[in-house]
Amino acid sequence: MVETKTITKNTISNMKMSIQVRLNGFSFCILNCSNNEIAWYKKIDLGKEHSPIQILKEIEKLYTEEINLENEFQEVIVLFSNNLYTVVPGAFFIEEEASTYLKFNTKILKTDIVAHDMLAHDLVNVYIPYTNINNYFFDKYGEFEFKHNISVLLEAVLAKNNEGKNAQVYLNDYSGYYDLVIVKDNKLLLANTFQYDTKEDFIYYLLFTAEQLQIDPSEFNLWLLGDISKDSDNFSIAYTYVKNMDFLIPDFNFTSKLEQSKTFHREAFSLLKTLTCE
Repeated sequence: MVETKTITKNTISNMKMSIQVRLNGFSFCILNCSNNEIAWYKKIDLGKEHSPIQILKEIEKLYTEEINLENEFQEVIVLFSNNLYTVVPGAFFIEEEASTYLKFNTKILKTDIVAHDMLAHDLVNVYIPYTNINNYFFDKYGEFEFKHNISVLLEAVLAKNNEGKNAQVYLNDYSGYYDLVIVKDNKLLLANTFQYDTKEDFIYYLLFTAEQLQIDPSEFNLWLLGDISKDSDNFSIAYTYVKNMDFLIPDFNFTSKLEQSKTFHREAFSLLKTLTCE
C-alpha cells in the first residue's frame, strides 16, 4: 500500500475530499460517506502548463467561488501530478538521501521538499510536491494526506494480475502530458511522464518507449485512461500503430448523482481511487 501521511481530524463530517493538482490544472472530488455517494466533482483545465504559483492563485480563486468547498471534511487527500519523480527499488532506497535519486533528471531547488510513497512490490516513488500548495491546504485543513498521482496508478496496476507473455501498457492522459506505466509478468518495466504538443508527439513517446523496452506494438496491450476519447486525434494515431488497445473500465464501489459514465470514471480515475468509506 502507498505510505500515507495523515493526521486524524476531530470532525463529525462524513465528507471525504480528494484533490488532484496537475501540470495544467486541478480537480476536486467529494465523497459523502453517509450514503457512499459522489457528491461533487470539479475539473479546472488551464490549457498549458503553469507554475505552482499560478496554479495556487487559481485554486484560491475557486475557494472564493465554490460553496462545496466550505464543507468540513473528515479526510483530505492531495495528489500531485507532475514529472518530478522517480521510482526506485526499495532495497536501494535510503530516506536520508532521497534527493539523490532525483538529481539526475530533476532540478532541485533549495526550497524543495522531497517526499516519497512506499509502494507494493518493494518499490518507492521519490518525488517533489509543490510546497506552496501543501502550505495552503495545511492552513485550510491542518495536516492531511498527500501522495504522487502516479503512485495511485502504480498501486492499481500492480494489484492486477499482469501475468502472460504480452506486456500491459497503461496510459493516463491529461491533455498535454500523460503518465505511462508498463508491466510484464507482474514486474514493473517503466513508470514515466511525457509532455506532448501534437498527436505526433503523443505517439512518438509511446513507440520510442516500446522500442527501448523491446516490446512489440503489435503484441502489447494498451489500456487508456484520462482525457483521451475514441474520436480524438490521439486515439486515432495510436490505433494506427497499436494492434491491441482499449479503454480501461474502472470499478468503484459507490454511487453518484453525477453522470456515471465510463468517461467520468476514466477521467477522474486517480481521485476516485483514493476515496473510500470505511
